[in-house]
Amino acid sequence: MSAVNDVAPLRQVAPGLRLLGFDLGPKTIGLALSDVERCLASPLETLPRAKFTADAERIAALVARLGIGGFVIGLPLNMDGSEGPRAQATRAFARNLRRVIPLPAAFWDERLSTAAVTRSLIDQDASRARRAAVVDRMAAAYILQGALDRLRREEHGETGPAT
Repeated sequence: MSAVNDVAPLRQVAPGLRLLGFDLGPKTIGLALSDVERCLASPLETLPRAKFTADAERIAALVARLGIGGFVIGLPLNMDGSEGPRAQATRAFARNLRRVIPLPAAFWDERLSTAAVTRSLIDQDASRARRAAVVDRMAAAYILQGALDRLRREEHGETGPAT
């Protein structure tokens, strides 16, 4: 696994394969999918968390069905950038998932992703129930889009501050 916001592992993904973005929560897994050109992230679905084996089986089915070649996993860092128990649990999930589905994966700093998505939904006058139904998969898309943007910038030789 890579350091946070290091998209180098994603360069191993063959052309034409999509990336799957993750927003891992204690009760749900928000998922997002890239297009085959890896330019645009779209919310996919929200899975209720179960035992790891069941979660991995559902993810493996998506990998096979949707042509996924790599993962972008949101890493819940503390506001000071340190890793707490949730970040450690996310790294453990990623390690276990890689044993079952050996695809390249990158971690992406997910600080404030849910807050940004929630703010956007509120601006769109989404009801509380609607926000609850879509926030995890939209946060996964926000995370995945950040990684896609970085990957594209690096492929074009652009430099700039980390996002």
